[in-house]
Amino acid sequence: MIAWLIALPVLAAAFGVVRLLTRRRGRSAVRWLLGANAAVLGGALALLVTALNAPAQAAAPVAAANSGSGSAALIGAGVAVAGASIGAAIAVGYTGAAAIAAMSERPELFGRAMVIVGLAEGIAVYGLVVAILLIGKA
Repeated sequence: MIAWLIALPVLAAAFGVVRLLTRRRGRSAVRWLLGANAAVLGGALALLVTALNAPAQAAAPVAAANSGSGSAALIGAGVAVAGASIGAAIAVGYTGAAAIAAMSERPELFGRAMVIVGLAEGIAVYGLVVAILLIGKA
């Protein structure tokens, strides 16, 4: 799991480079990107086949087998809260702008508009509930 956290900045930098290439080179960059994706997919499939064909190890201690599950649950909780919060922010931005526009024409729509904005904010609450469930399992 730590390898993924280390690889995230590398992936972000690679995404930035690919984005610059696609802006400057057009079709040749897209072909290069598709080739790179095919190479990464091939490497991932090779690793998967290697992992599945590896001989089973002897009985490992239970403590060593469960050492990473707590950290994975906590990382999942963080991802759940972050993703739900970002989604709620986008939803509230759109619904809030529409609510303000509607209320400028008809002020009596205030109650209905706030309900819609509140429903959009509920997305963040769902993410928080998922995070609490995950932390409880850690």
